[in-house]
Amino acid sequence: MEKTIKDIEKGEDLIRVELSEFKGNQYVGVRIYYMDDRGDWKPTRKGLTLVPDVMVQVRDALNQALEDLG
Repeated sequence: MEKTIKDIEKGEDLIRVELSEFKGNQYVGVRIYYMDDRGDWKPTRKGLTLVPDVMVQVRDALNQALEDLG
């Protein structure tokens, strides 16, 4: 199973949030993609792929950081 949740534009690149499965385990991924010469989006090595319970901790930390900003 691979499912794109959201693509977010970032200049010429995009940030893709997706769900995936590997060896029976589910993952949440956030990765930067670039457009190749043929016009296809390709993943870079820049990103995170984590199990859902760890991604929840990352989400909570990001929410706290945004609250602290202001």
